[in-house]
Amino acid sequence: MRMNSARGVLSGVILISALAGCVTVGDQKHLQPVPPKLVASMQAKAMSVSDPILIRVFKKEAELEVWKRDRSGQYALLKTYPVCRWSGQLGPKIKEGDRQMPEGFYTVRAGQMNPNSAYYLSFDLGFPNELDRALGRTGSALMIHGACSSSGCFAMTDDGAGELFALAREAIRGGQEGFPVQSFPFRMKPENLAEHRASPHIAFWRNLKEGSDHFETTRRPPKVASCGRRYVFNASPNDPGARFDAGSACPAYTVEAGAAMMVAAKQASDETRIREIVASGRAAISYTYVDGSMHPSFQDILRLSGPVRLQALTSGSVEVSRPETALAEPKITPAGPTPAWASSTVQNDGT
Repeated sequence: MRMNSARGVLSGVILISALAGCVTVGDQKHLQPVPPKLVASMQAKAMSVSDPILIRVFKKEAELEVWKRDRSGQYALLKTYPVCRWSGQLGPKIKEGDRQMPEGFYTVRAGQMNPNSAYYLSFDLGFPNELDRALGRTGSALMIHGACSSSGCFAMTDDGAGELFALAREAIRGGQEGFPVQSFPFRMKPENLAEHRASPHIAFWRNLKEGSDHFETTRRPPKVASCGRRYVFNASPNDPGARFDAGSACPAYTVEAGAAMMVAAKQASDETRIREIVASGRAAISYTYVDGSMHPSFQDILRLSGPVRLQALTSGSVEVSRPETALAEPKITPAGPTPAWASSTVQNDGT
């Protein structure tokens, strides 16, 4: 029995070390266990620590959700984390150095996890993916990490980053080859889409909503591919010899029947709501330039106690850029002429 336990511990150490090469001798933060309170929450939701996970991130709301597969085979929400800092504006990452956080569908595998990160703990999202490359988007080292400081990343507190790393580590150890990360500008609700309908990114965001709808209706991670410079979900080419290529026209394809029906029903309901909002006279909006933001709970700490209090939650220097705008309510102005709402063409929207 003692021999088996020793082998189990050794296997765990080898696996975690393999996630990103060497770690600092004596530094065990990448091995910290999943907190007991979170384990108890899993048990109450018919989940195990080793079950697969899925992460969704929302910029505008500055929230990160961890979903986990339960005994039914579907995914349920395990926990929502406040994002301590994100940089850039709403919209996809276009080029290296633009401080934008990617928006889209990514997969994180063991080799993308870094236990020796300069930002406490981190994992690389794998940007650019196939669609990003087809659209000419460039950038590297786009992470979710600790330290509450961001330049194109989602920065968490160190405690948050530690929990996320532990959840991902145990899912990979349990056999998940790679866990999905879905990154959105905001929650894909009709109200948000109606308000941002004049954005140059709206066609891309509507394509992202398709993937969100597939997950929200089926409660399973959609199979993600790309063709015709857009994402397609739960789709298979009609010709067994055809394949999806992000930069080429889409072959004829069929979407999984069950998913297609549920998604179509949700989209019809959402489109009706969007038309109602627009018809009510609510103006499309645009924001003055603000370099990212953070969850309101962290904004409150800064307003009441300053950066020193927030510093206690991280291992690095807290980044508070442009405090006169970044921590204030965004200024809203009426947008220009509204494009045709029904447009579904996804374009390279970089400037």
